[in-house]
Amino acid sequence: MTETESIAYDVVVIGGGPVGENVADRTRAAGLTTALVESELLGGECSYWACMPSKALLRPVIAQGDARRLPGLAQAVQGPLDAQAVLARRNYFTADWKDDGQVGWLEGTGAVLYRGQGRLAGPRTVTVTGPDGTVTTLTARHAVAVSTGTRAQLPDLPGLAEVKPWTSREATSAQTVPGRLIVVGGGVVATEMATAWQALGSRVTMLVRGKGLLNRMEPFAGELVAEALTEAGVDLRTGTSVESVSRENGTVVAVTSAGDRIEGDEILFATGRVPHTDDIGLETVGLEPGSWLDVDDSMRVTGTDWLYAVGDVNHRALLTHQGKYQARIAGAAIGARATGGTVAEEPWGAHAATADHHAVPQVVFTDPEAAAVGLSLAEAEQAGHRVRAVDVEFSSVAGAGLYGDGYKGRARMVVDLEDEILRGVTFVGPGVGELIHSATVAVAGHVPVSRLWHVVPSYPTLSEVWLRLLEAYRDN
Repeated sequence: MTETESIAYDVVVIGGGPVGENVADRTRAAGLTTALVESELLGGECSYWACMPSKALLRPVIAQGDARRLPGLAQAVQGPLDAQAVLARRNYFTADWKDDGQVGWLEGTGAVLYRGQGRLAGPRTVTVTGPDGTVTTLTARHAVAVSTGTRAQLPDLPGLAEVKPWTSREATSAQTVPGRLIVVGGGVVATEMATAWQALGSRVTMLVRGKGLLNRMEPFAGELVAEALTEAGVDLRTGTSVESVSRENGTVVAVTSAGDRIEGDEILFATGRVPHTDDIGLETVGLEPGSWLDVDDSMRVTGTDWLYAVGDVNHRALLTHQGKYQARIAGAAIGARATGGTVAEEPWGAHAATADHHAVPQVVFTDPEAAAVGLSLAEAEQAGHRVRAVDVEFSSVAGAGLYGDGYKGRARMVVDLEDEILRGVTFVGPGVGELIHSATVAVAGHVPVSRLWHVVPSYPTLSEVWLRLLEAYRDN
């Protein structure tokens, strides 16, 4: 092992996914010298094993589903998808798992990339162990930002290691279609990957421990997605846990709590995420390795004045777009503190990630899509708000019928009865992912219901669901 002398920067970022990249971009924009440390591919999980490849797999599935709802087009798209063409397009969107383009972008910002394992080695100090074993020490004059994200959580099951299960990484990067796929879990990764691989030719069995799917959204979201998956051919079993797994002559066998033996060619465990903080030197600064990192709204780790935790590692909102939002906030806050500027930490201020608490949007790219922002009805009630849920079916909207025959979907807005603002909105149906930003503006902006009456939706679009929701609120 060779050790080099210490190199000083204003800011050192550990983790070069979208979140770390955005921290570096913002601190560079503030005029601060910045080093970014990445142990794998620059661009991180989202670019190569999550958001981009999964949506590239799902887009043809959703497009085919939309086409099958249209007479005159439906007969032309009844055949199976060309799986190899879909996988090739997915490979294109991951740049064949090469990060040259991302490196070029980072260099354009003026940040310096260090490849290797980054670890804290005391306050404001980071060591980087390169691929050849060389250790470089970086010191930060102002801040170190941890943006190392999460990794898949696997259960402690007999036989699991020998089975070599899929996690989200394998599910989004596989180069062949398994004939039979077992999916364990009922959340976003599980439902999206069941949707994709069933459409690409796998016979999918979903084993869900809980009562339904997408349990962090309104109940009707999981119900409508479950109904569609079943209609597509997925064998969906709720209230079912996996007790053991084995691989026998190449075949995966999962034994359930009911004693059933489920066979497959691969098994995907989509059972949660854990913070990627076990080997980044947290113990050298008095923090617990492997823990989530508590932060204030400027992303500064509790009890420090120099350490920031941005993105999934702080457990506020495990979504790429929310992590990038936090990165913009954190980068600006670091810049303001470093240059002696004013730090606006009040709610909705320039240096406070207030949306993490009140207006987090998410889209699940199943068919139908499920999209939500803010609080569900149950969450709003638990938070002590006096609210009312208003539901409408998309069948009441002319644009839904034009979108496709047999369009099925539902919308809900959760109205705060004291302030008459929206606490949350949920849409389920084909194409609703493009509606959620309007709801996000309404929730984040605390737009009064009285003003929403003046926000006129274009006819005939799906957006007319807003008018139906307002009418239902007025009339009941």
